[in-house]
Amino acid sequence: MLDKTSKIYVAGHNGLVGSAIWNNLKQRGYDNLIGRSHKELDLLDPVAVKRFFDEVQPDAVVLAAAHVGGIMANLNYRADFIYQNLQIQQNVIGESFRHNVKKLLFLGSTCIYPRMAQQPMGEDALLTSELEYTNEPYAIAKIAGLKMCESFSLQYGCNYIAVMPTNLYGPNDNFHLENSHVLPAMIRKVYLAKCLNEGDWNALRKDIDLRPVEGVNGDGSQDVILRKLEKFGITAEAVTLWGTGTPMREFLWSEDMADASVYVLLNVDFKDTFKSGDKEIRNCHINVGTGREISIREVAEKVIEEIGFKGKLLWDKSKPDGTPRKLTDVTKLHGLGWHHKIEIDEGIHRLFEWYKLGICINHHTV
Repeated sequence: MLDKTSKIYVAGHNGLVGSAIWNNLKQRGYDNLIGRSHKELDLLDPVAVKRFFDEVQPDAVVLAAAHVGGIMANLNYRADFIYQNLQIQQNVIGESFRHNVKKLLFLGSTCIYPRMAQQPMGEDALLTSELEYTNEPYAIAKIAGLKMCESFSLQYGCNYIAVMPTNLYGPNDNFHLENSHVLPAMIRKVYLAKCLNEGDWNALRKDIDLRPVEGVNGDGSQDVILRKLEKFGITAEAVTLWGTGTPMREFLWSEDMADASVYVLLNVDFKDTFKSGDKEIRNCHINVGTGREISIREVAEKVIEEIGFKGKLLWDKSKPDGTPRKLTDVTKLHGLGWHHKIEIDEGIHRLFEWYKLGICINHHTV
């Protein structure tokens, strides 16, 4: 078992989930944490990864590093998504095994499940039918990662566990209009529309100075800024979002995900992830989510209420909706003793507060 002095390497410690896991471990009194930025350690380089493990000799590893992106990136850069993720996993899991790491936690994604998986999606839905085409290479890489954990644990008695989080949102999220996920993109669009609606150009310029939109920053003319924001469905009168608003989604606060991950790392062993007596041991990974879903339209309405935008909410029905439902079955996780704490209303409030604070801090430090 791990104790407060155990040396824990968090790969991807600057990302949305990795940073939250790092903070959660710190709050629990685990201070012997190791992190390396991409510049310090290229996880695609097997020689560099081996050298790092030789020098550091970690007791435990959290593999939260991955090559990730939105739908368009997954569609256009298919080779990058499968090659880079397989390479990262191969290097980190392989060196963990060669260096006798006591415990390894691998983070995947619920995109591993079939496109038309029965809802809610239990762990046993894995590999029952075809994957969603757009992110198939990424999903296959993540499936390979969880199968590596499962296979090393079965063959060599390792204690490697894989967790599969649902849609995440929270501090350090990506708010870039071109490639962010649905909830942070929604918060930023509604906030910018509110600035326009209230004629608060000072606040609007601060925002796009911090996160330029396709090369346009706060120094741009009003006309240029207006045209650029309108391209993303942002005007003083309305916010236009993609699709119909009818798809149902499950959202998990990233700090809840971190808490679940650390809970599993500290309290769950590989033998706890399957029923003893099973002739064929598979699907030992653990879904992490809330087990609750909400429509995209309802989320948008909550965001508008939180931010106080007085304009209209419109939908561009010519744009794709994506999968109608994507709900995880979290029965296994609940059985292991963990439940989520942050509901969507509180999460939206916290994320918007974090977003506003970031604009203020960055403006004052310029």
